[in-house]
Amino acid sequence: MSRVFLSGSMRGGRRLVETYRFMADVMLSEGVEVLSEHVARETVFDDERGMSEQEIFMRDVGGIQQCDCLVAEVSVHSIGVGYEICYAVGLEKPVLCVYERDSNVSAMVLGNKEVVAQSYNDPDELRQIVQGFVGSVESGGHVSKKVKNNG
Repeated sequence: MSRVFLSGSMRGGRRLVETYRFMADVMLSEGVEVLSEHVARETVFDDERGMSEQEIFMRDVGGIQQCDCLVAEVSVHSIGVGYEICYAVGLEKPVLCVYERDSNVSAMVLGNKEVVAQSYNDPDELRQIVQGFVGSVESGGHVSKKVKNNG
């Protein structure tokens, strides 16, 4: 079973929390362990109320160290998501960045040849992208690191 770190905006804005939940559900339905399922919870800030900044940092860095790949939703600008992507790339983990078509995504993501970046238009397209990427990682197949900007 693959272990995936799901990355999505927290303090940068929770507009896409339903999308994060959808992505987590897609991965869970594929038998994938989502190490950061808290990202997809509406109650995440309540859940973290007793945690220090250091504890949150250590939990998330630990999750990235343990994962087989990182999947990030990057439509909402977030310093934390950017940090997590960069950290995973530094550890040579496969990274998928998905974003809503026509989003203003950072060139630091789209221009990075160490990540796969794909836009999506609807939930079905997002499901196919996530399943394809996670399936490739799980099968041990080569995940192309060439940026794919289909927007």
